[in-house]
Amino acid sequence: MVELEGTIAEVAAEASALEEIWASEKAQTQGVQSIKEELDRAEIDLEQARRAGDLARMSEIQYGVIPSLEKRMAEAQKANESDEGKLVRSRVTEEEIAEVVSRWTGIPVAKMLEGEKDKLLQMESALHSRVVGQDTAVHMDWTVAAAHYRFPPVPTDDT
Repeated sequence: MVELEGTIAEVAAEASALEEIWASEKAQTQGVQSIKEELDRAEIDLEQARRAGDLARMSEIQYGVIPSLEKRMAEAQKANESDEGKLVRSRVTEEEIAEVVSRWTGIPVAKMLEGEKDKLLQMESALHSRVVGQDTAVHMDWTVAAAHYRFPPVPTDDT
């Protein structure tokens, strides 16, 4: 029982540390988003000042506010640049999308990430394994598919 309580305490401490890391990373990401929102608002204010003919306000925004926000955003993005080892990431990778779609559809991840060229290269052998006694037809079908891949048909305007 004492062992279990010790293990629970260790896991709770680890969870607490991870939660702190997550909160700080999330705050960084939200900081970038809030700077982007401020920059968008400043650009809208600039356009409104331009339409109103308020040159003083325009120059203040264009040469003071916007460059300062852009500099802050560049610094914040540089701090968030490396997503490796982070709990909160600002970009979703192709592999993560493939994993989610794989769970939904049951299609293996490797199959989804396989490139079109690789699929075409393996198409003839896959067709041979599924279609029995039609070697000539399979070869012709594969040849046509490969030709369409190399030289896609160009739509014509027959009107």
